[in-house]
Amino acid sequence: METFPVVDLSQINGEKRGAAMEKINDACENWGFFELVNHGISHELMDTVEKLTKEHYKKCMEQRFKEMVANKGLEAVQSEIHDLDWESTFFLRHLPVSNISQIPDLDEDYRKVMKEFAVELEKLAEQLLDLLCENLGLEKGYLKKAFYGSKGPNFGTKVSNYPPCPKPDLIKGLRAHTDAGGIILLFQDDKVSGLQLLKDGQWIDVPPMRHSIVINLGDQLEVITNGKYKSVMHRVLAQPDGTRMSIASFYNPGDDAFICPAPALLEKETEKISVYPKFVFDDYMKLYSGLKFQAKEPRFEAMK
Repeated sequence: METFPVVDLSQINGEKRGAAMEKINDACENWGFFELVNHGISHELMDTVEKLTKEHYKKCMEQRFKEMVANKGLEAVQSEIHDLDWESTFFLRHLPVSNISQIPDLDEDYRKVMKEFAVELEKLAEQLLDLLCENLGLEKGYLKKAFYGSKGPNFGTKVSNYPPCPKPDLIKGLRAHTDAGGIILLFQDDKVSGLQLLKDGQWIDVPPMRHSIVINLGDQLEVITNGKYKSVMHRVLAQPDGTRMSIASFYNPGDDAFICPAPALLEKETEKISVYPKFVFDDYMKLYSGLKFQAKEPRFEAMK
């Protein structure tokens, strides 16, 4: 079986640059996912984020999750659950306007560290978008500009915990879906696994690696690249033991950003046919919210 692509980002600045760029391109074309090491975000910061996230879950969310499970009788289910995910989550918005100060229950230390982490992730997302531009033969900054809209990009973080599940064969941690947005940066638990992607009809584990950031591509990058790069179905399996932490940050187009295949890429293609529609990002999100756990192709069709 092919091994999951792991990219050492520190090689971008040395003689191994070409090989690293090729690895990123291959991952974008054939996997929709890759794992980054030596990405420039300090391990100390990541350790603090992990420690405070896990403490916050224990203190503020674990009991609520247990009550929800008890209310819905989920311990005793006998058949597969199709309309619910075994996860406990909250959302932070960073751009265009942060809501971190409004989220209840967050300790001051935790707020501060999540703000700091978001700044680092934003820089990393923009660096990656420029590396994708280079691989695609687009001018530097093209993708960032395409995402910009009138108020800049949307950037936010979904903090999730996946507690131990008594019926992991009947309840998914998170049902299979593709991500609607742009580029996703995931800091995941390095001890409890569960994330899988669909490749060539097979579910493949995304390996937990300490201090790595998992990157995956959303639907908007598939549209802008006219299908050269693909967003990929992925899911989280619930596990019988251990709570899995997942901190996924979404660098997405602004609400009013106009998304369409990059004209420079269409010029290169012999047919010069745009396979994907043109639309405003917010219109796509409205459609996606009701169809998240279904195939993406009908969503693209509907936007035409």
